[in-house]
Amino acid sequence: MSIRAVPVAETIPAGTAAFAARARERVLRLAATKALHVGPALSVLDVLAALQNEVLRSRPGHPEWAGRDRLVLSKGHGAYGLYAVLAEAGVLTADLAGLPGHPGEGVPGVEAPTGALGHGLSLGCGMALGLRLRGLDSRVAVVTGDGELDEGTNWEAAQFAAHHRLSNLLVVVDRNGLQQEGRTEQVLGLEPLADKWRAFGWRVAETDGHDHAAVRDACLGLYEQPGPGVLIAKTVKGKGVSFMEDHVGWHMGQLTGKQLLAALDEVTGR
Repeated sequence: MSIRAVPVAETIPAGTAAFAARARERVLRLAATKALHVGPALSVLDVLAALQNEVLRSRPGHPEWAGRDRLVLSKGHGAYGLYAVLAEAGVLTADLAGLPGHPGEGVPGVEAPTGALGHGLSLGCGMALGLRLRGLDSRVAVVTGDGELDEGTNWEAAQFAAHHRLSNLLVVVDRNGLQQEGRTEQVLGLEPLADKWRAFGWRVAETDGHDHAAVRDACLGLYEQPGPGVLIAKTVKGKGVSFMEDHVGWHMGQLTGKQLLAALDEVTGR
């Protein structure tokens, strides 16, 4: 697989809502070409757009810039949401169909492969501590799904981050309430989720994960305080397409031509 980074201007056009809408359209068009994790991609897309556009420091034309902030998409099933955002930012070429179904090694803008769910926070802890030891002020953001919090490694990493007071580390939980097997609270209950993070020594904020300004403000506020922070972003699986929203059957799927047209009508208003 040959992938190249596209040199573009190092500033991203203003307007995260329009940016996210275009990225959402990319995901839908891809989902009409092959089966993919379309529901998770649409769920997390607004969080990723806000992080890319309004929170994290990057140079899209130079994805290996040493001073960048790092984004780890632990929620591997949201890979095409990340790819679409990176494409809109100018990091990737427009053709995303050949990229792997989980964030893949060697893809520009992908900081770590996350083929097995539940381990991105451990990677993020290592990155955050390593950056601090090197005297760099770069920050790390790890985006997890709520279902993958079933994995015990998350809570081992949470202890580690609090112990080392990793103020440059932020976790965003894509809290859509659904995982591949069904509703999170039926598969393995997470609540009271915010209290659990607090008990592990983390600062906690909660917000609407589809409100870009709210996500930005919450993330920046958490970075400004000492110690690791977590934002519980309340989202809707399949966000933007009424027949997909909050429907576990669209965790993975392929759109028919008719479904694609209906979905595009909703997300583009055309």
